[in-house]
Amino acid sequence: MTIFFDQRWDDATGIGRFCREVKQRLPELIDMPLTGNPAAPADVLRMTWFMLRQPDSLAISPGYNAPFFSLNRYVLTVHDLNHLDLPDNSDWRKRLYYRLILRRACRKAAKVLTVSEFSRRRIIDWAGTSEDQVICVGNGVSEIFLQGEQNDVSRPADDGFLFCVGNRKKHKNEKMAIAALAALQEYPRLQLIFSGSPSDELLREAVRLNVAPRIQFTGKLSEEQLRDYYCRAAVLVFPSRYEGFGLPAVEAMAVGCPVIASNTTALGEIVGGAGALILPDQPWTLVSSLKVILNSPARRKELQSLGHDRARKYSWDNVAGRIKKELSVIN
Repeated sequence: MTIFFDQRWDDATGIGRFCREVKQRLPELIDMPLTGNPAAPADVLRMTWFMLRQPDSLAISPGYNAPFFSLNRYVLTVHDLNHLDLPDNSDWRKRLYYRLILRRACRKAAKVLTVSEFSRRRIIDWAGTSEDQVICVGNGVSEIFLQGEQNDVSRPADDGFLFCVGNRKKHKNEKMAIAALAALQEYPRLQLIFSGSPSDELLREAVRLNVAPRIQFTGKLSEEQLRDYYCRAAVLVFPSRYEGFGLPAVEAMAVGCPVIASNTTALGEIVGGAGALILPDQPWTLVSSLKVILNSPARRKELQSLGHDRARKYSWDNVAGRIKKELSVIN
């Protein structure tokens, strides 16, 4: 049986990386001869027509698009339900698509893949699927983060910087990192570096708390540049209120950078005991965890060791192997 793969998701997003890594490891999958944006609600028409013209095939998408018919021969991937759970991240069209198309697709698809047990449970509860309908295949960390120079946790932390990887969306809770920097008065030379571009909101907060000179923004980063920041950071600060997986935490652990992350949604599951977990609505928990890590080379070394072991669990080979197993059962 021919198995088609929706390669149109190959872009700079997290879904795009999932798409590339899986396709690279499963070369037997055939690219769908389709164009257009797979995330557009109208793609349901393109996908339906394609599946009707391929009656003896199976199809898999690394994203959340789906046909209206032929779902028993279709496997889709729902990384999380942030478009429903976080209204600020979506609009009425996207939410309507989820409720009218995606929920039905999750119920009728051959399988639904996802990346964490948190997302799996959330999808089952929302869509009303059976327990064995939704499969957690996990996520992976790119090889570039697993090889090469590691973070030197023995150097003085107070001359370094805190690193915050995010996209300025409200749920990333990045103002908490600025508040923590301001509270760490015993570290006047400590910097806070954000990936990406600044937002007016963060700049105003930095000025209000009198730490603007100690805050930087990197602009767009390549994987090589991102790895370099992880390698030099004293701590990755990841206070997000919502993550379907939380790849920056795994990338940082792979490079040996100590991680502080929220204990909410998938982050507690993904980071586990290999990082310091905090309450995203209690700033003092972040400040307290930072003081422990910054003051203790031994604690930094311990988190580095635990993080290495944890990060190696998240292999793209493992992800591809789980997907191949599920496809073989359907096939």
